[in-house]
Amino acid sequence: MQMTELIICTTCRTADTPRDQRAAGDILLEAVQAAHAFGDQPEWAQVKVRAMACLSGCSRSCTAAYQAAGKHSYLFGDLAPTDEVARQLLDCAVLHHQTADGNLPRDKRPAALVPGMIARLPPML
Repeated sequence: MQMTELIICTTCRTADTPRDQRAAGDILLEAVQAAHAFGDQPEWAQVKVRAMACLSGCSRSCTAAYQAAGKHSYLFGDLAPTDEVARQLLDCAVLHHQTADGNLPRDKRPAALVPGMIARLPPML
């Protein structure tokens, strides 16, 4: 089974955040990487974490995406750069990995991801 990639936008920042301040997306990436490396959830090993300079969700920062071959891809926004959101992103990535088609029903997603869905793309044919 293909690993699910959790992709975090490193340039995401709110409109009122000056360019000379660290981007919230970069802070979120750091929290996800720390949880992934040092967390106590063995199933998180099924997830590959990747940084990307821009996911084009600028008006909905912070953004994160899930993708895997043969599965639906998702883009989420309006995420807080916190340790709790980082853990929820990893938990949802495990759910994505464990489903045959990558479908993430609203009632199965962690709370931080329920209101922030930007897009769901079907698997490639």
